[in-house]
Amino acid sequence: MAFVIETYPFAEIETKWQKLWEKEKIFETIENPAKPKFYVLEMFPYPSGKLHMGHVRNYTIGDCLTRFLRMNGYNVLYPMGYDSLGLPAENAAIEKGVNPKDWTLARINEMREQQKRMGFSYDWEREIITCDPEYYRWNQWLFLKMFESGLAYKKEAPVNWCDSCGTVLANEQAEGGVCWRCNTIVKTKKLSQWFFKITHYVEELLSRLDELKGWPENVITMQRNWIGKSYGTEIEFQIIDDTRKIRVFTTRPDTVYGITYLVIAPEHPMALDLVKNAKYEEQVIDYIALTGRKTEQERSSTKEKSGVFTGRYFINQFTGDKCPIYVADYVLMGYGTGAVMAVPAHDQRDYEFAKEHQLPIKTVIVPWVGEPPDDRAYEEPGKMIESAQFTNMDSETAKNAITDYIENQKWGKRTVQYRLRDWLISRQRYWGTPIPVIYCDKCGIVPVKVEDLPVILPEGAKFTGKGNPLETVKEFIETECHKCGNKARRETDTMDTFVDSSWYFLRYISPDSKDKPFESRRVNYWMPVDQYIGGVEHAVLHLLYSRFFTYVLRDLGLINFSEPFTNLLTQGMVCMPTFYVPSLGYVLPEEVENNIHKPTGRPVEIGPSEKMSKSKKNTVDPGRIIEKYGADTSRLFILFASPPTKELEWSDQSVEGCFRFLNRVYRFVYKFKDKINAHERNLIPETLHARTINRKLHQTIKKVSLDIKGRFHFNTAIAAIMEFVNELYKWEITEKDFPFLKEVIEKLVLLLSPFAPHIAEELNLMIGGKSFVCLKEWPQYNTLIAKEETITIVIQINGKVRHKLEAPCDITENEAKDIVMQDEIVKTKIQGKEIRKIIYVPGKLVNIVLG
Repeated sequence: MAFVIETYPFAEIETKWQKLWEKEKIFETIENPAKPKFYVLEMFPYPSGKLHMGHVRNYTIGDCLTRFLRMNGYNVLYPMGYDSLGLPAENAAIEKGVNPKDWTLARINEMREQQKRMGFSYDWEREIITCDPEYYRWNQWLFLKMFESGLAYKKEAPVNWCDSCGTVLANEQAEGGVCWRCNTIVKTKKLSQWFFKITHYVEELLSRLDELKGWPENVITMQRNWIGKSYGTEIEFQIIDDTRKIRVFTTRPDTVYGITYLVIAPEHPMALDLVKNAKYEEQVIDYIALTGRKTEQERSSTKEKSGVFTGRYFINQFTGDKCPIYVADYVLMGYGTGAVMAVPAHDQRDYEFAKEHQLPIKTVIVPWVGEPPDDRAYEEPGKMIESAQFTNMDSETAKNAITDYIENQKWGKRTVQYRLRDWLISRQRYWGTPIPVIYCDKCGIVPVKVEDLPVILPEGAKFTGKGNPLETVKEFIETECHKCGNKARRETDTMDTFVDSSWYFLRYISPDSKDKPFESRRVNYWMPVDQYIGGVEHAVLHLLYSRFFTYVLRDLGLINFSEPFTNLLTQGMVCMPTFYVPSLGYVLPEEVENNIHKPTGRPVEIGPSEKMSKSKKNTVDPGRIIEKYGADTSRLFILFASPPTKELEWSDQSVEGCFRFLNRVYRFVYKFKDKINAHERNLIPETLHARTINRKLHQTIKKVSLDIKGRFHFNTAIAAIMEFVNELYKWEITEKDFPFLKEVIEKLVLLLSPFAPHIAEELNLMIGGKSFVCLKEWPQYNTLIAKEETITIVIQINGKVRHKLEAPCDITENEAKDIVMQDEIVKTKIQGKEIRKIIYVPGKLVNIVLG
């Protein structure tokens, strides 16, 4: 009777093994000095809904690596938790009238269930949830430690403010200058807010980037640019009819003789003072209000350079010229001094502004050869002209010479500037960590006592979309000063949720610690994280803040290392292809598949791929894929379709291809299970074909091992396994082969285990395996067995391929040349021609160069 299994029972198998793993606590981890440790960590998710394919890709990469490392003898820490404080829960409370805590915990339950269905091998005993008071109490504890050491402080700072909602808005909530919720025009308003002094570590944050050899170069560059160290010169310019001076920072002191105006940022403290009770006061006030509706990105990227004249002038002491002062939004308060000397001939932004406002353009540097451009700024080095005693000097040399002159004249000094500013952590929201301070009329700012932590978010807050919900809870606000006993007011700002994610990787290590955020002994065993995995969109803020927190904790004596993440992998986006349909444009694959818009008899053209996102309605629900094909197929596709750092284009056909492959493996093992279970395992192949299979097996083990370890070439590793299974189907298996076949299948199951763990466990059981596959040792390869017996020598004549020959793999150069020259086809092609030389590339080719 013919053997037929069309589809293996993936749903039954996956549920079965997930329950067994959980029951036997297979993935729980403890410190074990006898084994090398390895900490694998994925960026934990915000639980706003179900898993999306970006999550699945991130976690599948981490789980595959983790399973491989465990089988290779490592003691692996692999935890999971939920970054569960933040605005989405508060928005849900406003829009749906639900409690933020209840809404968040429900989303976490959904997400956790999906993660378990994917077979991710987390140590769930270490789970952390940042909205749990037992987690955020340590945010507060760390805040108090920073407050004691001067790293947490309060000052006034400009914010995006919506009068209608009565709340501060993040830049992304004020896009286009209007509130995202009510469309009210957003204002810039100064509020007293809390900061962390990240700039205390600015030089270390920058210099230690050179130590992060395991990070992608683009991430290092992004962090370096964000920190933004600049060597330059500060110069003071005297305001006419005023005792004050305006201080600027420049990296181009060689251009000071070309200054024709000066620009200050709208947020500059002198912007309004300069026009107070003067002719241009109203237009400057209006312009500052208009600028407050733009994000920094919009101000930096727009080509049109807007600005207004203040009616005031300054003296350019280098030339004696009287020059105007403008307020313009292309100058940002966050860099330098918030004021720039404008040299339109040698700075493109200044050039565009000068053209827009018909201001003078004075050239003071020209190329050594040729003429400067007349349609843009000349920003390159060159020859100094019209620059007093510095005329005819090379501009690069002039930078130092002019700075020396400035310092001698006491007009300014050499200095270093950083783009990085202190971290504003205040948020006027409910769903965050309460900042643990109180305000007393007698004692001022009073930190909450450590023994009174956590300060817990109160019940009964009103979510109206107007103002900070914490301001509506009288019982929370009104308190007593523990210093003097008088009435006091509790802080209603909560912390930026980046605080939660800046140290969570330490809490995983000892989540049961009761008297401190983590146990230093255990942290010093596991840290730093050996492999961190997450999206490149977190390359700057999250990673920078995590590094900052690590430095702080080190200096507090709580840890003995400086950098939190040794290696970083940033996975590519998951994209969905589009298809072009005439009259409709680009549509989703689902529409084409369902023939909703497909034009009869006409092919549908493939269009550009787009990142999967809910807003574009082009997402694929992982739950649907699991229901249809199983978790192992989902995992296999995610890892096979693309290298992890590249974009992954979704393809239903590729998913089905991975499903067919797993069915082929299952059918092969099922077909022979009774035969191989009836025999003792034999490591020695008895037949010629079996020896060929053995060589291919060792080649596959080698390929898969090297592709996973350190390279993350999961796609080529899976391709090698698929190729090996194809060879197995070609094997004409005889009775003599069954003992060796058992060895082959055991090794195949081990190779498959990190990628498709459920079916691997089932196949292991099918062939008599006694323990869990995930606890077994990874197979080792024999280099001699894996070595090919023959190689293919490519024969070129004058660089063009003309023939190929099989040769022994240990062939020497002279032997290779001899067999090539004796080959009849080669003889025919070179007959009667002069041989100038013969080039040999070992093991690859022989190139005959003819005259």
